[in-house]
Amino acid sequence: MPKAAVATAVGKPLEIMDLDLESPKAGEVRIQLGASGVCHSDLSVTNGTLPLTLPAVLGHEGAGTVTELGEGVDHLKVGDHIVVSWVPQCGACYMCKHDQGELCEVGSVAAMSGGMLDMTPRFSHEGSPVFQMAASGTFSEETVIPAIGAVKIDQSIPIDAAALIGCGVLTGFGAAVNTASIRKGDTVAVIGCGGVGLNVIQGAKHAGAERIIAIDMVQGKLARAEKFGATDLVNASDGNAIGAVMELSEGRGADVAFEVIGLGPTIEQAFQMTRRGGHAVIVGVPAFDVTMTITPAMDLLFQEKQLRGCWYGTSNVHRDGPALARLYTEGTLLLDELISQEIELAQVNEALEVMGSGEIARSVIKY
Repeated sequence: MPKAAVATAVGKPLEIMDLDLESPKAGEVRIQLGASGVCHSDLSVTNGTLPLTLPAVLGHEGAGTVTELGEGVDHLKVGDHIVVSWVPQCGACYMCKHDQGELCEVGSVAAMSGGMLDMTPRFSHEGSPVFQMAASGTFSEETVIPAIGAVKIDQSIPIDAAALIGCGVLTGFGAAVNTASIRKGDTVAVIGCGGVGLNVIQGAKHAGAERIIAIDMVQGKLARAEKFGATDLVNASDGNAIGAVMELSEGRGADVAFEVIGLGPTIEQAFQMTRRGGHAVIVGVPAFDVTMTITPAMDLLFQEKQLRGCWYGTSNVHRDGPALARLYTEGTLLLDELISQEIELAQVNEALEVMGSGEIARSVIKY
């Protein structure tokens, strides 16, 4: 009977409770969690920005050890260390076969349903179902996930560092390396320097960007961005961020601009600070009622700008997860430096409260 942090109602703190957990069904695995990152998307569920059937175990950025296999699972074994993918990727649907596993037609249904691939959860409390966020539910000592959402990694990778690969690193690093077309010597602007934004920055550096302009309103976040590879820092509270980017790019604008907040005005700013022929990438998760007004259609045509969405770093998790783990072991990917504090499960509400303060890149629950 694992202990878990459960969202019971929008606007209320998570409740720590003991839950019943079914054994994995066909195509599923049971995981003993070792660590779980506390991500802004978890906060978005608690405040109602992201809809989810409640009650639900939150958490979607985790890593752990396989303890039980469901029928038909033959690519994993008990004792394997895995990273949880909150978009399970089947490898066989139309999207997966077109190298767009982040849009997997099988896994996306589970990720949105609050359950497994059959859209039913494995958690319950006193006989009533308790759903789980994004086919994951990593705010729990144990969970059951689809086997296609379990990404095997080398056991030498520290479990707390591995947990971060599952969301913030894959999303941010992937946005720069997979979604964008960064060329060696490019100028890149990143609006929003939280956990995901920091990974956009180090992904842009890895892709060969020469100038990386970090933009935020919190000075503490900007200071941290410099450690991850930002070459220029712009405090947006001081004035015109678009003008600052133009000044730093000889008046042209950024080759690529990333929005990593999820607000209409900053999405528009990202597009406006992009040069002619460049492109803006939207990484932040907006509320469903957020709209944007970009530019007159003729202006879009004449300037040949591109605006692109980015879901889960345009990542094939079974390829990119292990690749990121290798970069970490080689010393070229910062993971330990993302961890601002390690906490117990009972401290998860405090971690959600301090998110955005600028003092915390990532809080990690250690089990």
